[in-house]
Amino acid sequence: MAAIKGRKSTNKNPPIFSHEFVIQNHADIVSCVAMVFVVGLMVQVTSPLAYTFIAVHHNVSNSLTPGEAPLPEKYTTGWKDACAVFFYFLITIVMHAVIQEYIFDKITKRLHLSKIRLSKFNESSQLIVFYLSSAIWGLDIIIRDNLLINITSLWDDYPALLSFSLKLFFIGQFAYWLHCYPELYFQRAKKEEIFPRVTQATVGLLFTLAAYFFNFQQVGVVLLVLHYIGDALQHSARIIEFTDRSENTARLAFLIANPVYILVRIISIGLATLVFVYGLPQTETSLDYAAGNFNISTVRYAALAAIVLFQFDLLFRFAKEQIKRKQDVNAPVVSKTKSKQKPKKKEGTKKSTQSEDDDLPEVDQATNKNLRSRTAGKAK
Repeated sequence: MAAIKGRKSTNKNPPIFSHEFVIQNHADIVSCVAMVFVVGLMVQVTSPLAYTFIAVHHNVSNSLTPGEAPLPEKYTTGWKDACAVFFYFLITIVMHAVIQEYIFDKITKRLHLSKIRLSKFNESSQLIVFYLSSAIWGLDIIIRDNLLINITSLWDDYPALLSFSLKLFFIGQFAYWLHCYPELYFQRAKKEEIFPRVTQATVGLLFTLAAYFFNFQQVGVVLLVLHYIGDALQHSARIIEFTDRSENTARLAFLIANPVYILVRIISIGLATLVFVYGLPQTETSLDYAAGNFNISTVRYAALAAIVLFQFDLLFRFAKEQIKRKQDVNAPVVSKTKSKQKPKKKEGTKKSTQSEDDDLPEVDQATNKNLRSRTAGKAK
């Protein structure tokens, strides 16, 4: 879920259909594929097929009778949602590339970050955009559907029909988490970065898919908004730590983000317990797959267990990260004592120079490499 690298201006153009060509031009290629569906709407023959991918389907609103006031459109789930997810999956890849190239790449050029900090900055910045946009969108749905003031609506109308905004919200969630997999190739992700990103995308996809399939969309959107608010503040504090040299600003950012992160986990566990233990059992019926009714004890307690375990896992990782952060504060004292020892092998010196270069900005890394190559040539 980190950002793609900017296009490198080179004199030689890579061969067509090569890996380098696809990576450099993947946004243009994907946008052309998306335009095929848009142009298909203008042709009468292909319009029904293109409409299947672009529009939101499975509208179950009742037909209006003469003199009746118009009602808001309501939707249910169905197989055509997969077509819409594919189209918005393409749009997400294009938006990811545009935001990265025209906003974040220009910011990082002025910051002169090291390779490690640059990768973390790109990852956090892209996640902040997704988390904030999803949180604002979800809050708008919660206010319009009156989910918090009338909290019993989370279980009284189960399985409730979906509004247009709520259905499109979940389609957007699926599109984002699915686009994280090809982005690993477009970003030239390192081996050590692949597993954490794949795990994050898979967990996000599975939880949103489970909430959508089992018709827990109302409680799902509330839990997602809480989760995104806590994570958005955490990544914002990390960006401040990367970019701002004053330690006081970073400490203030984490002083705000850390309690909110913990509070969000506690609220999520309490809300899930309220809905799955107290609310939904009041309207429990038999399993009915055709009607989308999965309100049985097995499904409820499995969903509650998954949510609680996930929240405790996040708290455990958070505590582990805080301990590591405190240890890193004392790390420079230890590194100075170790740096006095002379390396015994030449391979160790090479690795040390590479590690030192990684901590430097990209401009300084290039100059150091040129100087080492010149000195090596003169020695020969």
